[in-house]
Amino acid sequence: MMEMTKANIVLNAEPSGKLQAIEQVGELLVREGYIRPAYIGSMKRREEVANTYLGNGIAIPHGLPEDRNDILKTGVVVLQVPQGVTWNPGEVVNLVVGIAAKSDEHIEILTNLTHVLDDPATVERMATTDDPAYIVRALSGEAGARRRPAPQLDVSDFDHSVDVTVMNPHGLHARPATFFLDIAKLFDSTIAVEYDGRSANGKSLASLLKLGVGSGKLIRIHAKGEDARQALTALKDAVDARLGETGEEETTVRTAHGWVPNEVKRTIPGCTASPGLACGPIRQFTHRRIVVEAMAKDPEHELAELGHAVAAAKSNLRLLYNEVRSRSGEPQAAIFRAHEAFLDDPELLAETRGRIRNGYSAGYAWRQVIDDRVRAMEQHDDAVLAARAMDLRDVGRRVLRHLAGVLQDEPFTSDEPVILAAEDLTPSDTALLDPALILGFCTAGGGPTSHSAIIARSLGIPAIVAAGPAVLDIEDGTMAILDGDGGNLYLEPSQADIETAAKARQRIKEERDAEYRTRYEPALTLDGVRIEVAANIGKAGEAEKAVEGGGEGVGLLRTEFLFLDRETAPDEDEQYLSYKAMVEALNGLPLIVRTLDIGGDKAVSYLDLPAEDNPFLGERGIRLCLNRPELFLTQLRAIYRASKHGPLRIMFPMIATLDELAAGKRLAEKARIEVGADPVDIGIMVEVPSVAVMAREFAKEAAFFSVGTNDLTQYVMAMDRVHPTLAAQADSLHPAVLRMIDQVVRAADEAGIWTGVCGGLAGEPLGAVILAGLGVRELSMVIPSIASIKARLRSITMEKAREIARAALACADNNQVRALKLP
Repeated sequence: MMEMTKANIVLNAEPSGKLQAIEQVGELLVREGYIRPAYIGSMKRREEVANTYLGNGIAIPHGLPEDRNDILKTGVVVLQVPQGVTWNPGEVVNLVVGIAAKSDEHIEILTNLTHVLDDPATVERMATTDDPAYIVRALSGEAGARRRPAPQLDVSDFDHSVDVTVMNPHGLHARPATFFLDIAKLFDSTIAVEYDGRSANGKSLASLLKLGVGSGKLIRIHAKGEDARQALTALKDAVDARLGETGEEETTVRTAHGWVPNEVKRTIPGCTASPGLACGPIRQFTHRRIVVEAMAKDPEHELAELGHAVAAAKSNLRLLYNEVRSRSGEPQAAIFRAHEAFLDDPELLAETRGRIRNGYSAGYAWRQVIDDRVRAMEQHDDAVLAARAMDLRDVGRRVLRHLAGVLQDEPFTSDEPVILAAEDLTPSDTALLDPALILGFCTAGGGPTSHSAIIARSLGIPAIVAAGPAVLDIEDGTMAILDGDGGNLYLEPSQADIETAAKARQRIKEERDAEYRTRYEPALTLDGVRIEVAANIGKAGEAEKAVEGGGEGVGLLRTEFLFLDRETAPDEDEQYLSYKAMVEALNGLPLIVRTLDIGGDKAVSYLDLPAEDNPFLGERGIRLCLNRPELFLTQLRAIYRASKHGPLRIMFPMIATLDELAAGKRLAEKARIEVGADPVDIGIMVEVPSVAVMAREFAKEAAFFSVGTNDLTQYVMAMDRVHPTLAAQADSLHPAVLRMIDQVVRAADEAGIWTGVCGGLAGEPLGAVILAGLGVRELSMVIPSIASIKARLRSITMEKAREIARAALACADNNQVRALKLP
């Protein structure tokens, strides 16, 4: 741990203003050997692009990231200003904590600082003490200073508890946390969630998010009350079912535009958030500052004002939810439902009311509580959870506008198409952007998993995030080219570059339009080999959309949608009517029905599955169905009844042994005879390495293979595809996975059966070409990918595809494979 001494503290300073306070704390950093003098200027410039006021009389000035070379070593110093110095209007600072962050050694002191933020007595004593050792102890977490622990609930007297693993790809972020508390609020019992030695109120969104629960982490849910057992059962089932998220998220297909500039004056790199090219003048986007009075004389009036403001904000959010849902769909609109949940958060409201009763105005109290929560969320190690701080900030501003008398910030308007530059955009900001006028946007902060990025992708607006404060120095009107695919903002490009970028953008649009117009044409390679391109669907209504999108059938129907989010299993008639409707919607095109694949991440309460240490290697897929024959036979009978109305095939998931396949076929035959249906092809998902290794034996018993590349990759690489650090390496284009697929295809060809692929790899342009070159004859993917993949396959010869496939098999890793160029 980094040591602080009394030499790091200056007491009773009297700076004339904010800049002089920064100069004095900077000089202290120089004196202690932490920084070069030039870094003081960087600390001042930082104030122009960011507010370093933490709250409760504490500020933490620090320099810009690009000036980090002027930091000699990590250090923290403190300038005590008992009389206070105005930092920003309405913000008076008594403790200026100067930070030089060369490494992460200062994190513990920052953590301790956040613990004392909400402890007025400790902060007041630090601001007035004549003992520098007290400040050292407070910031070092040593005995003698009060340290406010992270908010806790005492769970020792809770009656019941259950352990469950959070399997959401991005952990317990805003949307799944909202889903959790919606269920928790259905019960009268007190609910608590325990994680990593800390506990939170299970009916408080802010409290849940502060836990920072990442993907694959174990939590313990506690309940106390008359309906405690029922509450735990419902909450465990919800977490097992990924709290309303499918867990099979598909990424947007990106068109590689191939454009690079030849002559630009400056390039600002960032992270890609939404693909596409945009060219136009820069326009800086700033929020109007919301000013509120700090103190108020009538607490009851302020409490009433808070209630009115929260109610008005909820009304705004419901209107925004409906607008976004109609324009971009439910997943994007759900972001604002999560925002509304913040406004019902009992802890946020209780703490705000407590501060109002202590004499603060409603606006000031609300802003302080929101700022405290935002800072806590921003410190999460999990980047996705930290990014959700912007959601809470968005909610905070929405309420503040009403409390300050500002009913609504004016939506951004422009009389010409522009590229926005901003410190960051809230989800509300992004949802109100007009794609006809906003060509793209580039933000200094943010992240590619933020809700603003998600909304930008749904609107088709190219975007770059995390480009740093240099973005904020660009003058309005500066011509720029934004490359959302490459993550670069090019300033003052040459006229030639502007013209070539415009041509590339027009070419992309024309290609997409042409691909869509030809979506019904078969995927016939230039030398006459046809690849069938089908759709993956998970709901009854998507069958018709699959045909409209150019699908030549359904290569994967996930039947789990019939079994989830209910208290009892669907009966035979309900299943039959659903399957029949899809067969008829396909109008003669084939439907491949995957039998129930529940278990692991999709546990269901009425199945009463036991807890497993590793559910992905336990009772899942075909194993579950064979252990529950009545459940399985009910589904099989419904499928066979539907087969009388059109072409249909059956596919068993998670087959690992020949015995499992044989047992499944026996039950299928029993069901067929019972309903008097004709035989249908029965194939298997190739997801388990044992099937790939014994593909010759399985090919003698199955009518077809369909490779599930997502799970196959996970099992071959021994890497969880939602693991926060390993997911990027769990790449289906790794040669180890491709060689498995090659082995499967060869065995199928020898036996005279066909091989398809229904995993995410089928929907990637490079992946589709490699798979076709390996001999895969059917590719099934998300509906939006169908038109572009069919067009890609029509542009290449099978001989060239085989050449690329052979090169991929010879590569040493996935990076080498992804470096292969398509013609």
